[in-house]
Amino acid sequence: MSAHALIPRNSLAWLLIAQIVVLLPQLPRLPIWVAVLWLGCALWRVQIQRMRWRYPGTLFKAAAIGLTVLGVFTSQGTLIGLDAAVMLLLLLFMLKLLEMRNPRDAMVVIYLGFFIVATAFLFDQSIVLALYQCFSLLVLVAALVGLHQTPGRNDPARAFKTGSVLLMQAVPLMLVLFLLFPRIGPLWSVNAPGQNAATGLAESMAPADIANLARSGELAFRASFSGEIPAHSDLYWRALTLSNFDGRRWSHSSLASNGGAGEWKQQGEAVEYQVMIRATQQPWVFSLRGATTEDEDLWLTRDFMLQSKRPVSQTTSYTAVSYPDSLMQPTELDPLQLRLYTGLPEGFDPRSRAWAAELRAEYPKDSDLVQALLRHFNREPFHYTLRPPTLGEHSNDEFLFDSQRGFCAHFAGAMTFVLRAAGIPARVVAGYQGGEQNPRGNYVLVHQFDAHAWVEAWLPGQGWVSVDPTFQVAPERIERGLQAAMQEEGSFLEDSLMSSARYRNISWINALRLGWDDVNYQWQLRVLGFESERQMALFQRWLGTTDWQRVGVILLLAAALVMIPLALWTLRPGRLHRDPRQRAWQLLDRRLLRLGLNAHRGEGPRAWQARLEIALPNQRTALAAFFDEYVEQMYVLGAELPDRQQQGRLRGHLQTLIRQLPRKRPARAGVLLE
Repeated sequence: MSAHALIPRNSLAWLLIAQIVVLLPQLPRLPIWVAVLWLGCALWRVQIQRMRWRYPGTLFKAAAIGLTVLGVFTSQGTLIGLDAAVMLLLLLFMLKLLEMRNPRDAMVVIYLGFFIVATAFLFDQSIVLALYQCFSLLVLVAALVGLHQTPGRNDPARAFKTGSVLLMQAVPLMLVLFLLFPRIGPLWSVNAPGQNAATGLAESMAPADIANLARSGELAFRASFSGEIPAHSDLYWRALTLSNFDGRRWSHSSLASNGGAGEWKQQGEAVEYQVMIRATQQPWVFSLRGATTEDEDLWLTRDFMLQSKRPVSQTTSYTAVSYPDSLMQPTELDPLQLRLYTGLPEGFDPRSRAWAAELRAEYPKDSDLVQALLRHFNREPFHYTLRPPTLGEHSNDEFLFDSQRGFCAHFAGAMTFVLRAAGIPARVVAGYQGGEQNPRGNYVLVHQFDAHAWVEAWLPGQGWVSVDPTFQVAPERIERGLQAAMQEEGSFLEDSLMSSARYRNISWINALRLGWDDVNYQWQLRVLGFESERQMALFQRWLGTTDWQRVGVILLLAAALVMIPLALWTLRPGRLHRDPRQRAWQLLDRRLLRLGLNAHRGEGPRAWQARLEIALPNQRTALAAFFDEYVEQMYVLGAELPDRQQQGRLRGHLQTLIRQLPRKRPARAGVLLE
């Protein structure tokens, strides 16, 4: 059992603290038994340190490894993939405590901690986590310093200070590497199998789905514009079209998107903007009507939506240009599209079908029938609400002729059904409408409660035309947002009491919320969004070149310019003396140099004290106190360094002496120098 003494008690305390700090951000996504396991390992390790328990044997360690693998498989359902690999690494990191016998083993635990700090960014890259992980690095470096402290120099504060200095020295080189080192795809772009899609739009929609999204204050995406931000009522963010209807739900059809971009004609003013979208695990992204992009990872579908080539598994930004007044497929629809956009299931909503036949008889022209439907929603007592009644089998009939109470999905779905029943090609468009302007960053925040559905009808000579029946019922929803529309009903975020967006009417809370959001946006835009394209633009603007050979030379020169001054400062002669007694001697020597009373080469402390007492008779008491303490520590302790209490006494005597020294050279000093 003697081997356990090779790891000092203070070093073990540092290791346990470092493990807590490193594991803390990982625990919320892990089962509770993982935290219990760490507590058990820590308790066992402490008991080993106290010589109460023994180190685990080979059989126990083999069983622990087997149970660990079984636990990962039970929790994750697999041993392959990012979630399982990280969880297995975390468990081995904990179990390493039990076989740690010497400082080398302790260093392995610390180095594993550095690696685990990096794995946290596989699941979250927020600025809060980044700041916390800086603290985690500081604790790990302090633990590494503490591991090398001798029992006589066991000083946690000093270890923490040394760790802080080491990290601060690394910051300049980190900045150089961040700006100039070639950008490669981050590890966290890998789509982890265990990740679930974020709250947001799905490939199918029932009225209740959009209403549920409207009860969420989560952020969907941000958008900044190169020019003036369009009016709230013009911000219709398209995500996907819903063309299939089964009697209850509208859903997306791959036939609507495949086949290349549809025919369209650009016209009107262009709107240029940049969208920063959170991970959704879905391929669709958000754009205004008539969008184009030069982003190689996006493509324009046949139904005029921007879509990513792969599911969005990380925060992503892209730039697009939209022409909202463009004509989309103005000539004709092919037979497949015609069947797709006029098809309805048999046996549903007979009253809606009969009404559509009446409208068709009264309005032979398609555009007139569309306008008649919009007038109907405007004039009849329809009510916009987040608390709609439950509808039965014939949902459109019950909504149009009975309840007349619903959300945007009710209005869009019912209008699309009636248009199709009248023979007009139509589809539901799902996305978001509006956005909250953040004046601090001149961009808009689009939340989940901005989720919206509207209608696109195909009209001869005009192509796909966007119409919104919700505007006819609740224009304040389109012009000012959901909160204004729900003000009287009081249902805005009623189930999200902790959402800061719920309290936008309280000025100081809203100011804090928008300020913090701007900080996060700049972090996402300028740090996480600093990818190869931005780096190349930076090289071209600052260095005048994008040639990697020249950039490599500049990188080496910049690193040298940063590291050489830092090395010279770190290795300066006065800094090499780490002994606090030597530092006190040097400080007094530099202070007395101004008076011409500095120590002579080879002069001992008592000889220097005697000479100073002659030149400075008024400071004899302070001189005696300092030199007595210095001699005792220097010649009694020998090679052993003084403890904190002894250092404090020597420092106190030195400060008292320096305060009593005169500003000018005393008359006796000249005699002594001669």
